[in-house]
Amino acid sequence: MKKSLTLIIIVILTLGSCAKITTKRPIPVDERTVWVDSIYNTMSLNEKVGQLFMVSTYSNRDAAHSDSIQNLIKEFHIGGLIFFQGGPMRQAQQTNQYHSISKIPLFIGVDGEWGLNMRLDSTARYPYNMTLGAISDNEIIENIGKQIGEDCNRMGIHINFAPVVDINTNSKNPVIGVRSYGEDKVNVTEKAWAFTEGLQSTGVLACAKHFPGHGDTDSDSHKTLPTVSFSKERIDSVELYPYKELFRKGIAGVMVAHLNVPNLESQEGLPSSLSYKIVTELLKEKLGYDGLIFTDALNMKGASNYGQPGDIDLAAFKAGNDVLLFTEDAPRAISKIMESYDKNDVTEARLSHSVKKILMAKFDAGLNDYKPIETENLLEDLNKNENAVLYKEAIQNAITVIQNLDSQLPLNKNTKEKLAFLKLGDGSADPFLKALQLRGAITDISNLSKEKLIKELKQYDRIIIGYHRKNSRITNAISEEDKKIIETIAKDNKTILTVFASQYSLKETDLKSLESIIISYENTDVANRISAEIIFGEVEAKGTLPASISKSYPVHFGVLKP
Repeated sequence: MKKSLTLIIIVILTLGSCAKITTKRPIPVDERTVWVDSIYNTMSLNEKVGQLFMVSTYSNRDAAHSDSIQNLIKEFHIGGLIFFQGGPMRQAQQTNQYHSISKIPLFIGVDGEWGLNMRLDSTARYPYNMTLGAISDNEIIENIGKQIGEDCNRMGIHINFAPVVDINTNSKNPVIGVRSYGEDKVNVTEKAWAFTEGLQSTGVLACAKHFPGHGDTDSDSHKTLPTVSFSKERIDSVELYPYKELFRKGIAGVMVAHLNVPNLESQEGLPSSLSYKIVTELLKEKLGYDGLIFTDALNMKGASNYGQPGDIDLAAFKAGNDVLLFTEDAPRAISKIMESYDKNDVTEARLSHSVKKILMAKFDAGLNDYKPIETENLLEDLNKNENAVLYKEAIQNAITVIQNLDSQLPLNKNTKEKLAFLKLGDGSADPFLKALQLRGAITDISNLSKEKLIKELKQYDRIIIGYHRKNSRITNAISEEDKKIIETIAKDNKTILTVFASQYSLKETDLKSLESIIISYENTDVANRISAEIIFGEVEAKGTLPASISKSYPVHFGVLKP
């Protein structure tokens, strides 16, 4: 009996001892919340409201501009900067200077849709999204996103306002166009997520834009307020499709456009960026998005025409946006929100909701352990060979053959045919002609008058026409003059047309008589060289159309192996 009692006592003591050990285990510390609260609890109202603003800045402007930015940081405690035009060394030096005078680390952003080169000289660029939309292998887009993220990290940039997820179903869209991955919502979504996954794997935050969808507009929100007149059902099934997928997968931010969407907002002329129904009820509540919500630039006419500076910012904040981009008057806007707070029109709960989200994003971007940008070897690091290799791989996988009658391509390097080259468009054709002439005896007839040209063509067996556009972002149809030349030559001659521009440039041209058609999308040296290689069979054309030209050449159409 004594032995049993002793055993029971030992078991009880042992269990009690175990229970005590369990309670002594350390409770995991949420470092993110601790850091955010430690800052927020010491901030003045001015400092809290200042965090809501990311103002525009340029590294190619004079000292007066830099002084004005420093004043906004010191006196108004702005939360971040979005850099526009300039150079990497100047921007890095300015970023370091601005950080040094800011009590709270600044959130640095950029529009780097096709890399830092969209805003900064002396940096690598990548193809436009529409070109990437022609690629089947999404791993290429993910790798591009990752490399752009590495470049952003090197420049002390925490958020890239990309990817564009607008579905460009309107070929006459004046502001989106080649910034979109195309007209197919699934392809756009897959490309956008691949880019996002690559970018965010480096710690740089991505931001989907332009919510709820700017792809089917025929006016530019920089200049006016475009109208999206679709039904709720259409918007939900098409325009919102990529957002729902990217939200589910974890994109860090979203940008709200300045659009008139009558079927989502009944108040006439109220921009989507200022609409409580669109920002809070649709985006935050119905779609359940809890990431950072940015306005598009508030100096754009789509928003600024609606009211006065300051009033616009207050309306955007009350609509549910967290970060107010590119305000026209930061001091006035900050004052307006502070006044509204004092009147309890903006509550502490509403303000802390957004400010803490911003601070959390800063923590996620590593700003709890801020380090200045190291400027040594900066240019070399931003122009590594990896950038060039990735660009070439993307172009090689994007170029699309959409016509190859009787399998005339590829041409034989040893052909005895007499070949002529004709350059059309306002861009340079030198790299293309040089690459062609390295592979065959090709005569340049581009300088002949129209009258002599038609006569001269009779002595050639085949004509290669290169349409070269100086600005590949332009999606307008080719000129009536160039259109007539192409159609006339194709009727009576074996003709290969290579287009160093958007596929949209051919939307009004009769293409049925052309023997072969190659869409190269961009007029860069790389695109010119690879196009010549495709013509002579050294590489295959792997791309498909990201958006349709006509019923005969629909989205995803392409002759994969010429």
